[in-house]
Amino acid sequence: MATEVKVPAAGESITSANVATWHKQNGESVAKGDVLVTLETDKVSNELTADVAGQLKILVEEGEEVAIGTVIAEIDESAEAPSEPSPEPSSDEGESSSAAPAAKGSEGSGKLVDVKVPAAGESITTANVAAWRKKDGDTVEKGDVLVTLETDKVSTELEADESGRLEIVVPEGEEVSIGTVIARIAVGATGAASAPKESATPKPEAAKEASRPSESPAPPAKSAEPAAPAKPDFKVVDAPAERPDTTPVQEGRVTRRKMSMLRRKIATHLVNAQQTAAILTTFNEADMSAVMKLRKSVQEDFIAKHGVKLGFMSFFVKAVVQALKDVPQVNGMIEGNEIIENHFYDVGVAIGTEKGLVVPVLRDCDSKSFAEIEQDILDYATKAREGKIQIEDLQGGVFTISNGGTYGSLLSTPILNPPQSGILGMHTIQQRPVAVDGKVEIRPMMYLALSYDHRLVDGKEAVTFLIRIKDCIENPTRLMLEM
Repeated sequence: MATEVKVPAAGESITSANVATWHKQNGESVAKGDVLVTLETDKVSNELTADVAGQLKILVEEGEEVAIGTVIAEIDESAEAPSEPSPEPSSDEGESSSAAPAAKGSEGSGKLVDVKVPAAGESITTANVAAWRKKDGDTVEKGDVLVTLETDKVSTELEADESGRLEIVVPEGEEVSIGTVIARIAVGATGAASAPKESATPKPEAAKEASRPSESPAPPAKSAEPAAPAKPDFKVVDAPAERPDTTPVQEGRVTRRKMSMLRRKIATHLVNAQQTAAILTTFNEADMSAVMKLRKSVQEDFIAKHGVKLGFMSFFVKAVVQALKDVPQVNGMIEGNEIIENHFYDVGVAIGTEKGLVVPVLRDCDSKSFAEIEQDILDYATKAREGKIQIEDLQGGVFTISNGGTYGSLLSTPILNPPQSGILGMHTIQQRPVAVDGKVEIRPMMYLALSYDHRLVDGKEAVTFLIRIKDCIENPTRLMLEM
């Protein structure tokens, strides 16, 4: 007899739910009360437990949206749940009747260790399985990097907590909730009896079948012949082929491809910024002659002493700090019906990567030297390229600087980084004719743009703030003396 597993009602206004995560594999034996699946609606997430014991048959795969009442799985009660292992099994048959984890790990200690998506911050609820560094069935050592996970803010690498055979549950490209089991490690087992190596990024059904316990332990002599391929629904995906839903699709004169999680989050973040703040931009320009002359005169000595180059960014960071001190209204934010005044100077610096924009925060810039700021920026740029930026690196900034000039931008209107109230846009340096003491001269000029939240910052304060930055850049000696 089979018992149906249906999507339960979750409220009058909720008509459908998303099958977010299966916590059991297709064909796995389950006990009454076991958590089977996580369902997500537009309002809540809830876990479905087994009403009876038996063998699970999954009918709807992860990521599918179904109507309330849909049968998403069945539990075959005629296939009894695994019994507790006998303390002293007398034969191989006794071993095969033990709990599923023991059967799976028959080549090692019999212990299965879950590889879960770790928490990455209060505001982060999901992560994307970006790239598996090991293949399904590979033997891994404790400390080996298994997978790269991406959130809307950071990329992280997950390492193996134990040595054994890796069994991948969630393939590359899937977005999963925090805490989801994306793989398991059969402790002590080797990869000899694992699924074929080409199944590095299996589809969900392939991953589920590959991680399913066999009916009985395969004898060592036949360990190279996995039982999984014999199953009718087992599909092998050649690595590093992409899943169909992420593969670009040619449609006439256009190509469609699924947005990455990072790009979706960036899009949402930017739209929310414009919908929740009254963003206005004011412009000015700065003569870069004095800064360029100063950098050229001290660059060699600066590098010799500090080991880093003196760039433009440290001048602008220091100029922003001075402007925030002089116009403290910009160093604040709106929280509900309250205004929060910040009395510290943590400045975010936008860094572009191949996967998107990140904004790590330079801490206590008012107390740091130019060399320390340059070193911090260099360290963050290296971490961003290597995908090692941490969530803590991105939190707590009071103001942001974005340098579109590195890509050749002449002028732009930067978007606020909520809940901050101001962002400075730097642009490319261009030789232009300007009037100097009644004469026309060619000077290296940079357009500056300040976007600000007009709910908190008035036009007079914004213009004063930007002029203060201009004065600091055009008089770098006074800037260094904090004048």
